[in-house]
Amino acid sequence: MKIFEKQGWHLFFLALLLILTRYFVRLFPEILDGSFLNISTKIWLVIALLIPIIHQVYVLLAWRYQLVYNSLSKLFGNKAFGIYKFVFFILFISRFVSLLFLAISNKNTVRMNPYGKYFLIFILSFLFLYAMYSVKKYFGLDRAAGLDHFDKSIAKVDFVKKGIFKYTNNGMYLYAFLGMYLPGIIFQSKAAILVALFSHAYIWIHYYCTELPDMKFIYGKSPK
Repeated sequence: MKIFEKQGWHLFFLALLLILTRYFVRLFPEILDGSFLNISTKIWLVIALLIPIIHQVYVLLAWRYQLVYNSLSKLFGNKAFGIYKFVFFILFISRFVSLLFLAISNKNTVRMNPYGKYFLIFILSFLFLYAMYSVKKYFGLDRAAGLDHFDKSIAKVDFVKKGIFKYTNNGMYLYAFLGMYLPGIIFQSKAAILVALFSHAYIWIHYYCTELPDMKFIYGKSPK
């Protein structure tokens, strides 16, 4: 395992996503309409895009340096995972908060049928909540944050096949990330929906370029 294994692809697809995002902003200028807390939608958009990038680069560096060199454990001892996890969840929560603020800033830039809107909110909320319930009950938040990079005994644990994981190997990224679309739909914000699409696509880049290679290294196999 190398620190930057498959990260060239990571940078390539991230650049492609950013180019596409800029294209849609130019194509639909109403994406930049509005403000919240005296901060323009343009600034909220930049913040909402930067936080997922910072989050996933942070995870990449923490995981790889811990996996290859045991760096965090050498630096922080038995507090390493706790310190890493604290920053992880601060950034994770910040993704939703920045997206919510962006949606409020850019509200009412998408026309929606009220009944269609509420039906979509119901479906997305159900899948999101069931996925999060499954992660907490069957998978564990620590393992979801990357405990297997810090605790070698996790490598002996079987892949989870309960809850939403009965239907997919990756319930977190496939279904839990549907919650990202809720602020944009609730406030009918084109900018928030665009960032939700960006975040959902970007987490799959993380999966294929960082998490999957790490899993093969840790477990000697990947989920089937």
